[in-house]
Amino acid sequence: MAPSKRKLELVCPAGSAPMLRAAIEGGADSVYCGLRDETNARNFPGLNLDAAELAAAVNWTHEKGGKLLLAINTFARAGDTGEWQRAVDCAARSGVDAVIAADLGVLAYAHSVWPDLRLHLSVQAAAGTPQAIAFYAETFGVKRVVLPRVLSVEEVTRLTRAVDVEIEAFVYGGLCVMAEGRCALSSYAAPGSPNLTGVCSPPDSVRFVESQGMTTARLGDFAIDRHAPGEPAGYPTLCKSRFVIDDKPAYLFEDPVSLNAMDMLAGLKRAGVTAVKVEGRQRGKAYVSRVARAFRQAIDALEAGRPTAPYADMLADLAEGRKETSGAYRKSWR
Repeated sequence: MAPSKRKLELVCPAGSAPMLRAAIEGGADSVYCGLRDETNARNFPGLNLDAAELAAAVNWTHEKGGKLLLAINTFARAGDTGEWQRAVDCAARSGVDAVIAADLGVLAYAHSVWPDLRLHLSVQAAAGTPQAIAFYAETFGVKRVVLPRVLSVEEVTRLTRAVDVEIEAFVYGGLCVMAEGRCALSSYAAPGSPNLTGVCSPPDSVRFVESQGMTTARLGDFAIDRHAPGEPAGYPTLCKSRFVIDDKPAYLFEDPVSLNAMDMLAGLKRAGVTAVKVEGRQRGKAYVSRVARAFRQAIDALEAGRPTAPYADMLADLAEGRKETSGAYRKSWR
C-alpha cells in the first residue's frame, strides 16, 4: 500500500462511557472499547460496557461524527467459544464500525455469520510479516492490522509497501515488551493472563505492603518490587519487576516506561500508517482527554506543515515510571 494521503486517524481507548465521551470530545476520530467479560484484554473490574451501554455508545459516537471499534481480542477457550461468538453478535447488532479480533475462530465466525462486519486484526495476533497479514486479509477479509510493537519505522515502511490493508500503529501508552498474544507470565504468579482471561496482574492479586519506610509491591505470593517514598513506580507486573541480581536491585526485563512516538508521526505517515493508536483503557477519562487533545493538536500541526514537538511536553507526567521511550521504532527501547 502506498503512503497514505489521508489525515492520520487518531484511535483512543475507552474503558467506560465517560472515558469514551472524553476521548471523542478531546479530538479522537475513533474509540475502542470492550464488553464487560473475558472477551477483551482489559477485563478489569469497573471497566468496559454491557450490551445496552455499547448500543448507546455507538449511537452517541456516530452523532458526534466518530467511530466505535469493539475489542474482542482475547483467545477463546477450547470447547467454550460461545461467549466470544455472542460478543461478535452483540457487536454486529449494535452497529459498531469494526471488531478488533485475534483468535482465528473468532475471526472465522465473524466473517461467516456477519459478512458485512468490518474486521480489524488485533495486536494480540502479532502479525508482522506480509505473509501473515495476507493470510488474515484473504481468509477473513480483515481490512486493518494493528502492528505488534517490535518493528522499526523502516520495517513498518517495508511492510506497508507489501500489503494491501490499512495499518494501525501504537504511538502512546503502556509498552508491553513481550510478544503480544504470547505472554502467560502473569499466570505464573496470579490467576489469568491477558490473552486468555483478559487481564495482566489482576487487581485482586496485587497488594502494597508498608514496612520499614519502604513499599513492597506483591503479586500473588511474590514480592516483585520495593520502592522508597516518592520513588516513581509503575503498575506491578512481572515483566517490569525489580529483583536482586548479583546483590544489586535491577529490572529483569524492562523498567516501567511508556511509549511516546509523537515526534515520529510524520515518519509513520510516510511509512504508510493509516491510524495511530493510544493505549490505556484502564487509565481513566482525565488521561484520555489529555492524550487525545495533545495528539489531536500534533496531527493537525503535521497536516498544516508545523512541528509536532511542542505538544509532547503536555504528556510528560502521564508516563509510567515518569519515563518515556520511542520503543522499537528506533530499535532502542530507551
